[in-house]
Amino acid sequence: MRAYWQLTLAQLRIFARNRQVIFFTLLFPVILMLALGSFVGGGNSLSLTVGMVDLDETDASKDLKKLFKENEGIETNPYEKVEEGKKAVENGDIQLLIEIPKGYEAKTKAGEDPSSIPVYYNEKNLTTAELGLTVVNGIIDQYSKELVDYQPVVTVEKVGIEALEIRYIDFLVPGIVAMMIMSNNMNGVAGQISAWRERGILRRMQGTRLKASTFIAAQITARLFLNGTQALLVVLIADLIFNINVVGSWVALIFFIMLGTLAFMSIGFIIAGIAKNPESAGPIAGFISFPLLFLGGVFFPISNMPGWIQPIVNVLPIAHLSSALRETMNLGTSILELGTETMVLGVWLVGGFALASYVFKWE
Repeated sequence: MRAYWQLTLAQLRIFARNRQVIFFTLLFPVILMLALGSFVGGGNSLSLTVGMVDLDETDASKDLKKLFKENEGIETNPYEKVEEGKKAVENGDIQLLIEIPKGYEAKTKAGEDPSSIPVYYNEKNLTTAELGLTVVNGIIDQYSKELVDYQPVVTVEKVGIEALEIRYIDFLVPGIVAMMIMSNNMNGVAGQISAWRERGILRRMQGTRLKASTFIAAQITARLFLNGTQALLVVLIADLIFNINVVGSWVALIFFIMLGTLAFMSIGFIIAGIAKNPESAGPIAGFISFPLLFLGGVFFPISNMPGWIQPIVNVLPIAHLSSALRETMNLGTSILELGTETMVLGVWLVGGFALASYVFKWE
């Protein structure tokens, strides 16, 4: 037990002496969080900008324009000419252009044929255009029904459900914490252990009465302390700058930080075992970690990925770590409801250390 504590303290001293490493392992995720949080934005609302050209200039056309202006989700910009509005659509200044044609009021009052209102959109931005056209169709359809005093046979009762407001920065911070845990443990352990083996430090340890389990336990304890402190600092900085908060239990958050640390540490030991020297350990760790950043849901939802890649993503440890941290921080989900995430990370932990014990070499 004494050897365990001495090794743990020795590892913490090594971390403390190498202040440059600590500084940059913390600085990189913080800078990334600040950059994405500031540039991409902290909101999650969608605002539709619609241009309107009124060629009729009648009371009916003014009523129609007023209807769009009163809609909170739509920002309207007036244009004098259709060509001017089309240019704005092409440049991306507006998403849609609505043209109220000459004779609109007269045709509406006549009621013989339905009035046609051209709506121009950018074919290169179909996603936004389709959403905007759906909104515009809904508004005009409702307006048309009111004009003819239409009484529907079946109506929809609107029942609002109060939901949590999740901004992109709320989604991002747990992913940044997961990325930091992966990088610090998988890359850090692989590089440090392989360097110690090359310098003969592990061989000298093997010549003592020190057990391999004691050495690994000390490594685990020191890195758990380091990762816990760094994760806490990232969350606190995000709270100060972006006003995020942890909805769920801090105990659950710490539990998944520890579980993720152990899972990725086991992978780090595997890499350290198969790498012949520190120079090869870095590229191997990078080869594994780089795809995980994009497949693990760190920067965007996993559900947005193609269907064919979902089975692969669903077995990755960082995907379940990111998911567990988000569920805990953003939604307040309890540990008992995150059984899948716990099980997958646990399997990686046990399987990783089992394989690491097989490939690990003292010299």
